[in-house]
Amino acid sequence: MKKAVRLNGSNEIGRSVERSLDEYFRRLDGEPPHGIYDMVIAHVERALLSSMLERSNGNQTQAAEMLGMNRNTLRAKLAKYNLI
Repeated sequence: MKKAVRLNGSNEIGRSVERSLDEYFRRLDGEPPHGIYDMVIAHVERALLSSMLERSNGNQTQAAEMLGMNRNTLRAKLAKYNLI
């Protein structure tokens, strides 16, 4: 039986993204934002993939299992972010 783990009983990752976005908008200094969705997804996805690879000691099969994705999908994403 798998057990779900909650981070401090809340969504700390979501709050972290919100804080980062607040800082991003402050730094725009009046410039119009553009492509925020793709920017956020790319940064979060890269960090997530890197973290899972580290936690699995570079074992891509194990990292894919932790992420709940196919190993080939993981390899494609790792290549996209130059992590392999």
